[in-house]
Amino acid sequence: MTHHGSCHCGRIAFEVDGDIGQVVECNCSHCSRKGYLLWFVPRDRLRLTTPEANLGTYEFNKRVIEHHFCTTCGCAPFGFGVDRSGAATAAVNVRCLPDVDLAELKVVPFDGKSR
Repeated sequence: MTHHGSCHCGRIAFEVDGDIGQVVECNCSHCSRKGYLLWFVPRDRLRLTTPEANLGTYEFNKRVIEHHFCTTCGCAPFGFGVDRSGAATAAVNVRCLPDVDLAELKVVPFDGKSR
């Protein structure tokens, strides 16, 4: 299935392929403040449908994840990084996928605060 997502104002729009089995709710200082519900997919499953130049990027701590956001509305629809095997990964904020019923998702807590 292809999901269509965007930031609030639409300046960042994207498509991502796959079935959402579960999402991660991390309690680190960044994710908890943003209210992320993250779905991890291989990076090549996410395609921007708006210019890459529209992306703002925030990195912190070990600077291994590129947290992307819209510089106009501030919404943060996804981030890019690598998984433990070194494969390029996208962390999609499912709250930015309007076709997804959040109540139907299995939410898995992750203790990022302790890392």
